[in-house]
Amino acid sequence: MNVTVQVYTSSSKDCRSTWYLSQQEGMTSKTHCSACLRVLRQRQRSSVLAPQLALPTLQQHGCRLFSTSLAAPAAQVAPIKTPSPIPVHQKNPAPPANPKKTPQRVESSPTSKLAKAVRQRASAVTETYVAYGACESLVNECAAKADYSIPQTQEKGVEIPKTTDGEDLGVGTGWWYEELGLTPTFNTWAQITFLHMYLLTVRFRCFPPSHAPTWHQHLLDHFFYRAEERMTVMHNVHARAVRNKYLKDLFVQWRGLTAGYDEGVIRGDAVLAAAVWRNVFKGAEEVDLRKLAMVVSYMRRCLNRLEGAADENIVGGDVKFGDPGREAAWVKVRSKMMDQPIKDEELKPKGKAGS
Repeated sequence: MNVTVQVYTSSSKDCRSTWYLSQQEGMTSKTHCSACLRVLRQRQRSSVLAPQLALPTLQQHGCRLFSTSLAAPAAQVAPIKTPSPIPVHQKNPAPPANPKKTPQRVESSPTSKLAKAVRQRASAVTETYVAYGACESLVNECAAKADYSIPQTQEKGVEIPKTTDGEDLGVGTGWWYEELGLTPTFNTWAQITFLHMYLLTVRFRCFPPSHAPTWHQHLLDHFFYRAEERMTVMHNVHARAVRNKYLKDLFVQWRGLTAGYDEGVIRGDAVLAAAVWRNVFKGAEEVDLRKLAMVVSYMRRCLNRLEGAADENIVGGDVKFGDPGREAAWVKVRSKMMDQPIKDEELKPKGKAGS
């Protein structure tokens, strides 16, 4: 006869008894206490749960389980394996067998190139301050091409001479006044400065979209600072309301000539020459077409050189404009287009079909 005896010992203070269970048929003892009955019920419930939860459930009620078997050993609860802790001295674990190579950052985009150029100029200064200083130098270079003076402003009681249009007449030197024959006035100075500022604006458009507006804004701001100072010092315009009116007119002119020059750069030299004639020459009827062509050729050459200039030079304000008089030799060269026959389709007016 195989007999399995399980002994449950209760640790409660009010009851200390031993209950014997026999698996023999018809020999089940019914003598037990309430504490042992509770333990038996908890054991029956815990057998349904996972094996690792059986032992803690019994231990919560202060019972110790001892099992003895004369035939076969009872099933033992497998211990829960916990991961071994990493030794403290092992700070640098061994690298994997096939480590993945981290892709290196390649600074080839326009944004990274411009950021690198700005960092070379000033590592701890933001871009807006770098742009402010660079644009000041660039505007000075643009304004120097058509600089003029009014000697009468230094003398008291001397009237400043006027042009037929009522503008203050000054004294200017350089190709734009001596060779091109322009009148040294404030408006002429502004238009020639605008022309060179437009060339820089086209180069600023090559910057990333997030950087270009800053440079455009500082370029315009420095021009209007100089324009207002020139009105006060050289033309005795001390009323702020009058100066603001002139500055607003200049801004409207800037917007108009920017659109006109953009159209000319895209559509061809004839359209660009018409824009230069309207703004620089004020639409005068008697204009030397060769000199007008020299200005157009000068603009094309400057755009080509600015396109090939490095961002470091633009960011640092290291830009110098040349002499437009050097374009005279190129203007005299006969164009190949003049030897091509004119087609009948080109003589027909362009309009809507059926008109």
